[in-house]
Amino acid sequence: MSVPAAKIEPQPRLSARVKVRAKAQLTLPEEIRRALHISEGDEVEFAVHDDGTITVRGYVSIPTDQAWFFTPEWLAGEREADEDIAAGRGRVHESAEDMFAHLDAMGAADA
Repeated sequence: MSVPAAKIEPQPRLSARVKVRAKAQLTLPEEIRRALHISEGDEVEFAVHDDGTITVRGYVSIPTDQAWFFTPEWLAGEREADEDIAAGRGRVHESAEDMFAHLDAMGAADA
């Protein structure tokens, strides 16, 4: 009869211990703030999992007037544009006027 293997916990890349102060406040050590990519005024998200582990991560709130940028459709268009640029598909214009003239010509050709 085999004995079940004990769950092996992965070793953390970084570990720190802090003391909880009055009003449940604590100070995150600098190396933890760097790992979370957070600074003063940023948000932190805590998630408690069924197995008792707690995940902590820096959290970025998106202002409502910028939420359109994070829609799946917009992000797909951004990826497509990045791929086109990486593949050399595109045109560099000497000025904004040249760019608009080119766009106008493309629109006229589609009509």
